[in-house]
Amino acid sequence: MEKKTCLYDRHVALGALMSPFGGFIMPIQYSNITDEHNAVRQHCGVFDVSHMGEVRITGPDAEKYVQHIFTNDVAGAPIGQIYYGMMLYPNGGTVDDLLVYKMGDNDFFLVINAANIDK
Repeated sequence: MEKKTCLYDRHVALGALMSPFGGFIMPIQYSNITDEHNAVRQHCGVFDVSHMGEVRITGPDAEKYVQHIFTNDVAGAPIGQIYYGMMLYPNGGTVDDLLVYKMGDNDFFLVINAANIDK
């Protein structure tokens, strides 16, 4: 059974077409793609990312570990920097694309796709 995000009831109340995605029931669209595109260009839009996975890596070897599992270079990154890259299997296959935030010295916050949380 798919999970619901904290915004599920609001999406349904606003008439979203809901569909399974990464183990969650997520909005696919509301009225139509053109109307949504124009609304974002003329006003603003919200994208529900509450289904995404979150991992915190801390400790004296945190940077070394992130360097090992992530394709982008985080060595010596300034605090507050965000990197986009890949996490790979030992054979080079892709586990996931993800964001890595440097929160502090030896403190990293990873945002991963919902479908890959268990990996």
